[in-house]
Amino acid sequence: MEIETLTLIQKNAYLIITIILCLCLYGYILSMYRSEARGERDYEKYSRLALDDSMNDEVIEKR
Repeated sequence: MEIETLTLIQKNAYLIITIILCLCLYGYILSMYRSEARGERDYEKYSRLALDDSMNDEVIEKR
């Protein structure tokens, strides 16, 4: 195989993997948005997770 062919394969693989990862990221964002819109989860509570890290603080979500 020539070096140009290998470079072309590498570029195409990089492009395909980047597109797949972008689709996964947007799918995850969409699923988070939908679950919050349906009221299943409230991600605003998770934003205080770094601030409320004491042992006496309230549990965010019971299992």
